Amino acid sequence: MKLKVLAADAPTVEVSAGAFEAPFNEPLVHQVVTAYLSTGRQGTKAQKSKAEVRGGGRKPWRQKGTGRARAGSIRSPLWRGGGRTFAARTRSYAQKVNRSMYRGAMRSIVSELIRQDCLVLVPELHLEAPKTRDLVTRLKTWQLDSVLIVTETIDERLVLAARNLTWAELCPLGRLNPLALLRYEKVLMTLPAWKQLEARLA
Repeated sequence: MKLKVLAADAPTVEVSAGAFEAPFNEPLVHQVVTAYLSTGRQGTKAQKSKAEVRGGGRKPWRQKGTGRARAGSIRSPLWRGGGRTFAARTRSYAQKVNRSMYRGAMRSIVSELIRQDCLVLVPELHLEAPKTRDLVTRLKTWQLDSVLIVTETIDERLVLAARNLTWAELCPLGRLNPLALLRYEKVLMTLPAWKQLEARLA
């Protein structure tokens, strides 16, 4: 299995057929993406119950004879300033995903990108100056309108050039995740980044 590289001499790259011809496993991808989104939730919401609200230690009035409804505390959930019924607690939304499941989902997504010709490889991607105009011109030349740019390292010039683009995102290989791969129509990846990714997933 070979992939084309956008270059003057148009070379090709050998790809492991066993690793990147995997069928698209939608349930697995859904589970991994859901777990990834859940891990990003803070879960720091907290409320006070009747026992935690300040005050309310004395019975407001006697049980009988006043003509009013029975009340045991001014911090009842029925009262203004009272505690919360079923108060929220700080919790973790993290879901456990095995390493084999994560790698399988990533392999499934990359295989689908290759089948749909949505993975574009370039030998390298460098800018002489951190200019958004230069990056846009290069992406338009390659006919990339909605693209995730994956590089092997963090390039400060590319970061400055791509940060204002709503239809493009720069992602170093170390931060690559399933959600980023699914968010855009095309994935532009440098050749060194692809070799590192192939070594991880093969």
